[in-house]
Amino acid sequence: MSPELAKPGLEGIVAGNTDICCVDQGKLLYRGYTIADLAEKVCFEEVAHLLLYGELPNKAELTEFRKTLDGFHGLPKPVIEAIRAMPADVPMMDVLRTGVSMAGHFDPIKGTSVDDFKKRAVWLIAVTSDVVGARFRLLNGKEPMSPMPGLSHAAQTLYMCHGVDPDETSVRLLDLTLVLYAEHEFNASTFTTRVICSTTSDMVSAITGAIGALKGPLHGGANERAMELLSRFKTPEEASAWVNNALAKKEKVMGFGHRVYKNGDHRAHILEREMRKLAEQKGRMNEIAIYDAIKDPIVNKERPIYPNVDYPCGLTYYLMDLPLDLYTPLFVCSRITGWCAHYIEQSQDNRIYRPLSNYVGPTERPVP
Repeated sequence: MSPELAKPGLEGIVAGNTDICCVDQGKLLYRGYTIADLAEKVCFEEVAHLLLYGELPNKAELTEFRKTLDGFHGLPKPVIEAIRAMPADVPMMDVLRTGVSMAGHFDPIKGTSVDDFKKRAVWLIAVTSDVVGARFRLLNGKEPMSPMPGLSHAAQTLYMCHGVDPDETSVRLLDLTLVLYAEHEFNASTFTTRVICSTTSDMVSAITGAIGALKGPLHGGANERAMELLSRFKTPEEASAWVNNALAKKEKVMGFGHRVYKNGDHRAHILEREMRKLAEQKGRMNEIAIYDAIKDPIVNKERPIYPNVDYPCGLTYYLMDLPLDLYTPLFVCSRITGWCAHYIEQSQDNRIYRPLSNYVGPTERPVP
């Protein structure tokens, strides 16, 4: 094969068809609905229903979906004990990967029909937030919480971490990030899900692999790295001096740029607007000044690079007083819906992924 035919990162390669999500320069659609419309008008559970079942739920369907999700909360004792045994310095994403994999041994759904896959997906939504909450509390010297039936997914996730009814602002903002992060076409972790599914492996194995892919700082871990960058500076002047030096050296700035979007990430605009309101409400405008001191020179240069959703998300979670190690796991608590939707779609029209490679090693040679 000619070296020129190789596409590193499969850039520009169309790897399959999907009716779940459209990622384009001018729009981001979940099954035909714009992300702006969804972010303004529906909650995460409605988005999860849309992705898994194909349509937004009516009132009765939403009630039933929430009831099913409520019923799946609560980790088996062996899973909690395994989380308890993990060293304190193990990253939360590693704990989540292991916790989900182990929970798979207690999967309450036994079948492999499309309906079974959808139920298993709802169960996995509950499992991910339960693992995050259990690990958070154990790290803080507290026992895992039993779920409180009737809470929204965002509120339940916060409750399982903190053990108190979360405030309305925190619930609203977490719910918004869950909506924004829920699905994004054939990104690295979703593609991982589909590749594993294409071998006819099970859903838990596919999700475990996806968590591993999302851990990487070039993918889901970017929100943590973006906040680590912002937290390095005490003043906007410090941030400005750093970013101008970084641009002069052509260094990558975490939280900026996207493989698909060249004119800005639709989700970033939506979240940044709400992040600024939160900062003003809390009197934390210095953090916004630092945020802008890094952003403005990058966006306003001759060939601008725009923030992706991870840049405002990092600061949003920071303003919500959430620890850094929770940022990417919270991403999982959302994106698991998209992963499962893609698993189901792949399973229904499957062909195993088996791309070719371009060999550039030594020519044929004898063993001495």
